Amino acid sequence: MSVSPSDQFLPLLDAEFHILLVLAAGEKHGYAIMKTINKHTDISYFLGPATLYRTIRRLLERSLIDEVGDRTDQENNDERRRYYRLSGAGHKVMVSETERLSKLVSLAKDWGLGLSATS
Repeated sequence: MSVSPSDQFLPLLDAEFHILLVLAAGEKHGYAIMKTINKHTDISYFLGPATLYRTIRRLLERSLIDEVGDRTDQENNDERRRYYRLSGAGHKVMVSETERLSKLVSLAKDWGLGLSATS
């Protein structure tokens, strides 16, 4: 079994995975990332500002996200905010982590763990 270079970052921390998922839909500034994650109450996960910005810094250091320099949408551009987008490497890592989690869920089902939407 060969190991992909993107697998070196797996498993992702919850905050890392959530941020990458949000940025997969398009670039956002930090506060918008946090609001998007926290509005999905069905996932039972809350991301606070300290964790958000610490995680963003780590994702930038690993080149999994990029800070957007020039924004094409000048109408919604706020100079005080930093905008981020998913990098190519970040997309690969997110896909690898999604596949890893999917395999875990399948294994849990195979082992008889009753998973249902009403649980």
